[in-house]
Amino acid sequence: MKFLDHLEEWLIATLMAAATLITFFAVVHRYGSGIELLQPLLADIHTSWAQELTIYLFVWMAKFGAAYGVRTGIHVGVDVLINKLSDRNRAKFIVIGLLAGALFTGIVGTLGATFVWEIGHTEQTSADLEVPMWLVYLAVPCGSYLMCFRFLQVMVNFLKTGELPKHDHSHVEGMDDVAEDSNWFALDDNLHPHDVANKGGKQ
Repeated sequence: MKFLDHLEEWLIATLMAAATLITFFAVVHRYGSGIELLQPLLADIHTSWAQELTIYLFVWMAKFGAAYGVRTGIHVGVDVLINKLSDRNRAKFIVIGLLAGALFTGIVGTLGATFVWEIGHTEQTSADLEVPMWLVYLAVPCGSYLMCFRFLQVMVNFLKTGELPKHDHSHVEGMDDVAEDSNWFALDDNLHPHDVANKGGKQ
């Protein structure tokens, strides 16, 4: 699982970095082409493919990022009513919710795989890059199946430990040195289902 976790993180970071660099290069090329001194150097460089490639990179990044969000608890859910239930009933609804997420993403992945299989038997290519479109749409089954796996992984871990992955949306990088009693946003907002192991997630 550690290998899969690291691979997932590296893929997301690589796709994001590549999309950023390509966009930066295309913008610099566009404005540099308007400078007379640089025109001879940039005239033969075409960047019409940059926008299309950036879109495809962000699509792949979004699909893998969604799976990463399930694993780390980044996705926001409004669970005010669930958090008011008893521990036993809360656990049941959490499991049902995780199974529903796994079922939905599994269906989307299967439909996506069927679509990729069908379009793979055609000669359809993208407009600018002229790559086979099945490679582009492959992001749907790959990302969806990974997300389905993450839902099941979180559910199994919840059944074993009673804990859910947590992500503090109020945390700001570089603010670790602030005193613990200075948490100005310590509100019980019920945006995530409280786990059972920590008695509702309250310390």
